[in-house]
Amino acid sequence: MVDSLHVRRAVVTQRETRTESKALAVNLDPKRYGTFAEIGAGQEVVRWFFQVGGAAGTIAKSISAYDMAVSDAIYGRADRYVSRERLESMIAYEHSLTLERLREDRGSKTAFFTFADTVAARSYKNDRESHGWMGVRFQAHPRDEDSSILLHLRMLDSENALQQEALGIVGVNLIYAACFLHHDADQIVESFLDSLSTDRIEIDVIEFSGIEFRHVDNRAMSLRLVQLGLSGAAMFSDQGKVLQPSEVLYRRPVLVERGSFRPVTHVNIDMLECAREKFVEEPAVAGKDVHVLVELTMRNLRATGEVDLQDFLERAEVLAACGLTVLVSDYFEYYRLGAFLSRHTRGEKIGIVMGAGSLKELFNEQFYTDLDGGILESFGRLFKHDLSLYVYPLRPTPDAPMETVQSLEVSEHLVKLYGYLVDRGCITQLDNFREEYLQILSRDVLARIRGGDPSWEKMVPDGVAETIRKNHFFGHPRLRSA
Repeated sequence: MVDSLHVRRAVVTQRETRTESKALAVNLDPKRYGTFAEIGAGQEVVRWFFQVGGAAGTIAKSISAYDMAVSDAIYGRADRYVSRERLESMIAYEHSLTLERLREDRGSKTAFFTFADTVAARSYKNDRESHGWMGVRFQAHPRDEDSSILLHLRMLDSENALQQEALGIVGVNLIYAACFLHHDADQIVESFLDSLSTDRIEIDVIEFSGIEFRHVDNRAMSLRLVQLGLSGAAMFSDQGKVLQPSEVLYRRPVLVERGSFRPVTHVNIDMLECAREKFVEEPAVAGKDVHVLVELTMRNLRATGEVDLQDFLERAEVLAACGLTVLVSDYFEYYRLGAFLSRHTRGEKIGIVMGAGSLKELFNEQFYTDLDGGILESFGRLFKHDLSLYVYPLRPTPDAPMETVQSLEVSEHLVKLYGYLVDRGCITQLDNFREEYLQILSRDVLARIRGGDPSWEKMVPDGVAETIRKNHFFGHPRLRSA
């Protein structure tokens, strides 16, 4: 026990030393000078800079407007105090004030910054979700244009003190990265794990903007979060804007289609449209604003080895051409996807649309060997939420029989389980499909694109065809100049 205690103390000391060294490096840089504005969980970030020494050379002001009336008086009213809206108003107000007061006297030799966070940590009054928004706006060099990094994080520790500690460490990592790592966005994302682990924090939104990050694609950075395990999933809009799942999905029914989308075909779109027609007829969905998602899993993106970033961005672009919101997740098992969606929709109806081939894989017991209860436990977890599967038929060739929910063959000992789920309405056959699309296969379309066979263009939506041709995606051949 004594040895164990010494090990824990050594780990804490090592963590504090690394964080202190980062805070001290910022304090000792004569160019860096700025404001800290923190709401919730104490002034955990600025505390590091005060305690390591040299803070007078870094901190222009530290403010913590805890009282809502005070916060509103300074930053304006907000619907929610732990929100992106509140964070952005804090940063904008404090940064402009810093520049107004100090730029004339020291702007030629000072790179100003403003750090802000607004956080709901665990408290004695409730055990609400512990999360927050954090960001920094900064000049990389004196008189430079501003750049910004914003992020949303969840604090996973069970104790308030540990959550505050994690918040402080992330904040120091963020400010240090803005000061010294702004040339490399990948390195910035990786640095968030310094002195921490993915058991303690989750970052599900990160957004880079401004002059230093003009070449950064935030969709790629979202993917990086999932790759590093900083988040189980990340979401972005058809405009490439990074979205916070808990804000987008809150109290909304959601319909999701998983696929490779390499590229998007008429089948993918028909699957969504057919499932949506059935989904909105559900009593729990009628009259509500349904959010439609398409999902790419990390397992799919790694199917040929390491993640190919260009391939990922090409898929994202063709999905954007269809006006679709994209979810990138590390939830290969459907029950994990269901749990993620249910947590954010707060119990609203969930629909997952899949092909008959995917439904057959869902009943493959080899995917559930890590669960004590095997396939029974997986289905128990999946359908404990208000969730339904909508199945699109499969007929790869005109002569092949059509595979449907009714014709699907499962292992003999799973027949009664399968029948029970179908009878209960957990699995629904889509009968409103367009039969002329059934022979369109993504791998066939991809081969035709690469082979220069123009027939592929009839197999995908017009916007997708134009995007592929214009950008020569998926190996589309370029015309050789004479």
